[in-house]
Amino acid sequence: MTRATEQRPSWGYHRLLGERLAHATAALDVQTGGGEVLAGVPTLPRTMVATESWPPNLARATALLHPRGAIVVADPDKPPLPFPDAAFDLVTSRHPATVWWAEIARVLRPGGTYLAQHFGPASVWELVEFFLGPQPEAARHLRKVIWIVPGFTVESHLPRPRALDALIRAEGPFVAHSSRTLVEARRPGTP
Repeated sequence: MTRATEQRPSWGYHRLLGERLAHATAALDVQTGGGEVLAGVPTLPRTMVATESWPPNLARATALLHPRGAIVVADPDKPPLPFPDAAFDLVTSRHPATVWWAEIARVLRPGGTYLAQHFGPASVWELVEFFLGPQPEAARHLRKVIWIVPGFTVESHLPRPRALDALIRAEGPFVAHSSRTLVEARRPGTP
């Protein structure tokens, strides 16, 4: 039984990422997760660095990316990024939980690019309400997606995943909608 499917946005983030990385000399992937997206890119620049804060993802990303010559750095996902000013000509992030704009600008070289695919505030709202119950309408528009269900652990929420599993088995797919925003920004200045 298929447990999850996802319709991808039309712009093809993975393809764009591959194109930008092929022309970069030094790149940083912020909040790389398990490194799967970056590992699937055909060509990495000579200097390729990724950050991740969650230890299980850090280990997986290191295993996937280190053989490709990339360095994975443990980072607490809060300022400052552990890199010097103007260190990278490309900074990327597929689904950043938090965006530290000033830090991205600081580590980008003049003329450098930030490429990211951000989640919209109403993403998978149906799942949020399944776990947390009905939410105020304003929350749908104001919510900052740090995690889909804040404070989620299997132990503390076990009845809800079991209920969701039973619902899917009995009624079929659980449909949740999401929105994404493609961000491509350039730091002013000449490279």
